[in-house]
Amino acid sequence: MRRLAGGGTKGGLAHGATDEYGYEAVEGRVHIHDWHATILHLLGLDHEQLTCRYAGRDMRLTDVKGNVVKDILA
Repeated sequence: MRRLAGGGTKGGLAHGATDEYGYEAVEGRVHIHDWHATILHLLGLDHEQLTCRYAGRDMRLTDVKGNVVKDILA
């Protein structure tokens, strides 16, 4: 269970669950692109507009897969 404290998130919420040893997530997995999109959303930035040109292609931190995890937002 990971917890995130701060503005915009639900207080006291633990999203997902881990195995009995706490080694890996078994419920509520969040991909790193989704995590980045959520953090950028909490900072007031639109992750889809945050791009830079690299090797002739518009690249962004969240790639093309990032989605805001709305379950943890207040």
